[in-house]
Amino acid sequence: MEIRFVNEAKAQALAVMAGDGAALTPAGAALDGKLGGALVRAMAASRFTGAIGQIVEVLGASAESTRVLVIGCGALDRLDPQTVERFAAHAVKRTALTGAERLALFPETLGGVTAAEAAARAAMGARLGAYRFDRYRTRMKPDQKPSLIEVQIVTEGLAAAQARYEVDSPVVEGALWARDLVSEPPNVLHPEEFARRAAELEKLGVEVEVLGEEQLEKLGAHALLSVGRGSARQSQLVSLFWRGARAKTAQPLCLVGKGVTFDTGGISLKPGAAMDEMKGDMAGAAAVVATIRALATRKARANVVGVVALVENMPDGGASRPGDIVTSLSGQTIENLNTDAEGRLILADAMWYAQEKFNPIAMVDLATLTGAVIISLGHEYAGLFSNDDALAHALQLAGQTEGEPVWRLPLGAAYDKLIDSPNADMKNIAGRPGAGSIIGAQFLNRFVRPGTAWAHLDIAGTAWKPSPYEDPLSPAWATGYGVRLLNRLVASTYEE
Repeated sequence: MEIRFVNEAKAQALAVMAGDGAALTPAGAALDGKLGGALVRAMAASRFTGAIGQIVEVLGASAESTRVLVIGCGALDRLDPQTVERFAAHAVKRTALTGAERLALFPETLGGVTAAEAAARAAMGARLGAYRFDRYRTRMKPDQKPSLIEVQIVTEGLAAAQARYEVDSPVVEGALWARDLVSEPPNVLHPEEFARRAAELEKLGVEVEVLGEEQLEKLGAHALLSVGRGSARQSQLVSLFWRGARAKTAQPLCLVGKGVTFDTGGISLKPGAAMDEMKGDMAGAAAVVATIRALATRKARANVVGVVALVENMPDGGASRPGDIVTSLSGQTIENLNTDAEGRLILADAMWYAQEKFNPIAMVDLATLTGAVIISLGHEYAGLFSNDDALAHALQLAGQTEGEPVWRLPLGAAYDKLIDSPNADMKNIAGRPGAGSIIGAQFLNRFVRPGTAWAHLDIAGTAWKPSPYEDPLSPAWATGYGVRLLNRLVASTYEE
């Protein structure tokens, strides 16, 4: 689908904005005048109030434009960039299968949103809303295939809009790539294949290192290796270093991702219902590699390294048993009481490796770590845990800006003592006192070196959203959550 910035629309479908009280924006009012009041009559006939997400569709509006959408955007004086994105995404989703080949969007410069930003955000929303993962569908009927081939963004100042969009476009591409990775079937995207795709970033100037099981064994990464023992697939640890700062040896920001390409739970086997969703247990790793791709594509002026631990958690005769004790890369021993609490084991070694090798200025890990975070926060916020207030605040601001919000949850000694073990330095679960997400974060905190600013994002509720969640910017599955958040963190806090 092509994005074009134009001064005048030439499309079969048009989309305009309306606010509270069914108030049309200037572009909408001008179009309504050309159509003899058809839009106002349609809104009045359909109980349209202008609330966010409401849509009125007028068919046969004119010979040139056979379809006009009026899309509610709420309070127009408080219009923000995310609302513009959702306006565009709603329009694309409603138009994609209608037979229309061209859609023109009229984003407005209201509520402090500049013309260039409104246009660029509309373009981003259109691309995110148009996303489909249908590469394995071979027998779609014509009416199941998108007809839309072009989205026109009607705006003034075409050069400024194009320039702004070119800055944002690599981030959108990263988010879409992350969605692809999370959506891939687990027989296709196993640890070695994931590592191969990550290694392709070398073409963008990223330094890539891939460690296999033999190398990890020599390092002593037994916590990570224990998770993949039951799989026929080789576990991998991949590092991706983007050196964009003027001082190439300056301390980097380190991003660490959990990459369980399929999680059966191991010997602590998960229930069969919805186990297919566990192909998405590598969404943290997907967000990390896709962020590195976005940073390299836009030539971010910062040093950022991504480290992803890639394993498949399967039950066979070689699999870890509940009660096993393993020695982590840090030298600390872990009693594995539940093999389905495996993400924290691979992150323990990945985080330690990242700190020892790269000496980061700060470290952020992303993981679909616990179902408990969904109970706490649903599918709206990721759980944030941190030992550093400044880093936590920067992540909160980045999430708010990009529509990928986080909510900070506590750490503390009372939680930490719950993972003490009489048989090892720690155990990987705490039993049944609740606070499962906090316990997972508290476990990871034991693998953070003193003086390292660290944050953990539990994205189990935001990495994918089941039906009937209706977010126009995302399909009802992989969201690509984390790419925009991390890119904004880099741009706002670490970039020169």
